[in-house]
Amino acid sequence: MIVSTINVNGIRAAVKHRSADNLGLLPWLAQTNADVVCLQETRADDEQLAAALAPALDDCWQLASAEPHLKGRNGVAVLSRHPFDAVRVGVGVDEFADHGRYLEVDIANLTVASVYVQTGEAETPRQLEKERFMVALAKRMAELSTSGRDAVVCGDWNIAHTENDIKAWKANVKKSGFLPAERQWVGELLDAGWVDVVRHLHPDMAGPYSWWSWRGKAFDNDAGWRIDYQLANQQLAARTVAARVERPEAYALRWSDHAPVTVEYV
Repeated sequence: MIVSTINVNGIRAAVKHRSADNLGLLPWLAQTNADVVCLQETRADDEQLAAALAPALDDCWQLASAEPHLKGRNGVAVLSRHPFDAVRVGVGVDEFADHGRYLEVDIANLTVASVYVQTGEAETPRQLEKERFMVALAKRMAELSTSGRDAVVCGDWNIAHTENDIKAWKANVKKSGFLPAERQWVGELLDAGWVDVVRHLHPDMAGPYSWWSWRGKAFDNDAGWRIDYQLANQQLAARTVAARVERPEAYALRWSDHAPVTVEYV
């Protein structure tokens, strides 16, 4: 099973962007060898999402989605080459039930979740909301841990765990995304048995980054953040054989400010 995750930064933009040059999400879907693709920040309701992905759905991709409650915000989805046995929306907390931040699907013996954690803003209500979501997400992941099923939670976590996960870490120690409490929370997930499979296969190196600002020379200088993770439970992580970030070769080839993170499980 090959699983990819990508924050599309708006599904309609990702589909339309540079379509004349055969770039964008749809050409990527046409050539990827992934079995399952998790999408975040679709910024579309279910009808708009299905319309944007119509060519992929015609090509036999299956779609499950959790639309956002605010227009133009959030939204997560899962595309699969295999049928869904079950689809579940939300982390089980009323506050986030319709936010479009978490979607879970069962495909045969595998559970795959697509998650979009809030960006946050230090010392503001936005950060408090992010922290409440983190608590709810950790609780749901603990439940997955005891399910007996293979499970992987994929997405944009908006947290760089270590100094190796962010190029300019010294400039961000007091900013959301690299706060000590956020980094500790990721560490607690790993201590609880979840495995950051990309870092597991690429230890002790800077990156591989998965997000770069559109501004300046961030992409050209690889001044990025590694905030798109696949956290697998131990029984699945033990069968990880390859992991990569599909970084475009040039700035002009980008169709999102994130790059797909792809992991192969056997």
